Amino acid sequence: MRKIVAGKLHGLTVTGADLNYHGSITLDPEHCEEAGILPLEFVEIWNRNSGARISTYVILGERGSRCCILNGAAARTCQPGDEVIICNSVYVPEGEIVALRPKVLTFDRENRITGRLTYEVTRDSAGTYRFAVRDESGCEKKVPLRTDV
Repeated sequence: MRKIVAGKLHGLTVTGADLNYHGSITLDPEHCEEAGILPLEFVEIWNRNSGARISTYVILGERGSRCCILNGAAARTCQPGDEVIICNSVYVPEGEIVALRPKVLTFDRENRITGRLTYEVTRDSAGTYRFAVRDESGCEKKVPLRTDV
């Protein structure tokens, strides 16, 4: 079994941090539903401002609020205004990776959705994996390759 990206909220702006809450991250149900993130599901959170990486579970906030509130100990890692990436995952046998189509939402600074992407992995006749990022129209987006590593 391999741990694979299942959905992602990319570039969400933190709207609150509540150190005195029991713990977790509070998210807008509309964002979660579209990306396939469930309540109480564990997610990884990557802070683009500080580089902090944490794991916690999702609770649902008010529908349509566009909230992203870090609670409890997680509130120490992200502050209002920080930009984060939130990712859930799923375990699948390697051969089933080509059946997945993880949804990725991108956001502006007001947490309005600006893009809807899908990750796609395919295999060619030689068995080589190929990766593509498709926008909501199904068109492939160019993924820059790093050549400096």
